[in-house]
Amino acid sequence: MDNFTFYSPTLFAFGDGEECRTGELVRQFGGTKALLIIGGGSVKRNGAYDAVTASLEAAGIPFAELSGVQANPRSGKVYEGIELCRKEGVDFLLALGGGSVIDTAKAIAMGTGYGGDFWDFFSGKTPITDVLPVGVVLTIAAAGSEGSDSCVITLEEGNLKWGCPKSDLLRPKFAVLDPRLTCSLPAYQTASGATDMIAHICERYFTNTPDVDVTDRLCEALMKTIVSAVPKALEDPSNYAARTDLMWAGMLAHNNSCGIGRVQDWASHQIEHELSAFYDCAHGAGLAVVMPAWMEYVLPHDVNRFAQFAVRVWDCDMDFVHPEITAKAGIARFRAFLKSIGMPATLSEVGANAADIPGMTAHRAEKPGGFPFGNFVKIGPEEMTAILHLAE
Repeated sequence: MDNFTFYSPTLFAFGDGEECRTGELVRQFGGTKALLIIGGGSVKRNGAYDAVTASLEAAGIPFAELSGVQANPRSGKVYEGIELCRKEGVDFLLALGGGSVIDTAKAIAMGTGYGGDFWDFFSGKTPITDVLPVGVVLTIAAAGSEGSDSCVITLEEGNLKWGCPKSDLLRPKFAVLDPRLTCSLPAYQTASGATDMIAHICERYFTNTPDVDVTDRLCEALMKTIVSAVPKALEDPSNYAARTDLMWAGMLAHNNSCGIGRVQDWASHQIEHELSAFYDCAHGAGLAVVMPAWMEYVLPHDVNRFAQFAVRVWDCDMDFVHPEITAKAGIARFRAFLKSIGMPATLSEVGANAADIPGMTAHRAEKPGGFPFGNFVKIGPEEMTAILHLAE
C-alpha cells in the first residue's frame, strides 16, 4: 500500500430508534441553535421529522428550518441556507435526509462564515479552513455523505455539477443511522442508492496500485453484501436485516476506509455528473448506465483485475488461459444484476440523447482541470465520448 493518513472522527449512532438521541448529540457537539435541513415530505410521512424535532425540543435546542432540497442539490438552497443561518444566529447544521440534504448542509457550513461566494470553495479559489459543525439523521442509504469528507453541488448559473475539494473538516460530527427510516423508500430509490454504493467501491477498487489485498478484500466483501441485500429489501421493504446491511455498507463505501493506500479512479462519477447535470436523473441511475460502459472501455488496461472482480464478487469461473473471457463475464453479470433491480442500462432509459454527447463533453471541459480525469485509465474528450456512445 501507498503511505496514507486516515482521519474519520464521525460518531455513529446506529439502530432502531436512535434518532431520538438527536437533540442530546447536537448539544454534545456544542450546538445551541440548529438549522434543520430537509428535502420533501417523506421525512414527515415516515415519522423521522416528528422524532427529531421532539428530540431537539427535549434537549432545549431551538431551530430554524430549511426545506425543499432537491435531488442533485442546487446552489439556490445553499444561498438560502447561508442567509438563514446568518439571520437566525445558527451555530449547528442538522441534515435530516439523504445525500442531497447532507451535501447542502456541508456547503452551507462552508459558506456561512465566509465573506465571499461559497462557490469559491468548489472552484478552488479559496481553501476550506473553517466550517459550521454538521450533524446527520440519515433516511436514505446511498451517497455515504454521512461519513465522507466531500460534497457535490450544482451551480444553477451555468448548470455546473462539481464536487468541492476533499477536507476532513466536512465530515459530520455525528450521524444517526436508523435503518427503519429507509423501509418506506420507493424501490427505485433503494436500488439507485445501492448502485451508488457499488460505484463508490468500484472507484476505489479499480486501481493501478499493486499489493493492496486488505482493501481489495474489504471492497469485495462490501459489494457482495450489497448484492445480497438489495433483492431482499426490494422483495420485503421492511426487512430490517437487509436494511441494516445496506445502511452500514453505504457509509463504509464512501468514508474512504476502502480507498486508503491506493490510487483511486473516479472517472465514472465525473462522466455521470455531466449526465445528471443535463438530464437531472438520479445519480445512482446515471451510474448504472455509465459504469458498465466505462468497464467495457477500460477492460484491456488490466484484464486480471477485472477477472478478479468477476470471480470474487460475481462468482464467475476463472478461465486461466483466457482471463478476458472471465473479465467480460463479470461485467455481464454486473449489468444483469443492475437490470434485475430495476436500474436503467442505456442513455435513453434516463431520458438522455446521444446527440447531446458532444455538449456533455464540452461542458466537462469548462471545469478547472476538466481533462484528463480518472487514474485507472486517463480519460480525455475522445475517451469520454466513446464511453458515452457505449452506453447508448
